[in-house]
Amino acid sequence: MKATYDFNAGKRGAVIPSSGKTRITIHVDNDVLESFRAKAALEGKGYQTLINEALRQLVESNTTPVTLENLRQVIREELHAA
Repeated sequence: MKATYDFNAGKRGAVIPSSGKTRITIHVDNDVLESFRAKAALEGKGYQTLINEALRQLVESNTTPVTLENLRQVIREELHAA
């Protein structure tokens, strides 16, 4: 290791920019989140991946706008299938 390091040319932010994804914060009911986590553990996937797949399925299969009720229905169906 060097005794000192020069960070004058350093940049703030993520080291590796992600492409095609955006970080957001959402509030999800605890029981919904736990169900996705349990299903993810059984399938060996991440729970965020499963949520993303459920949302994508809704968007691709339905030309009507995504409403809160539609989103809740999709999440219920996914949880029921688990």
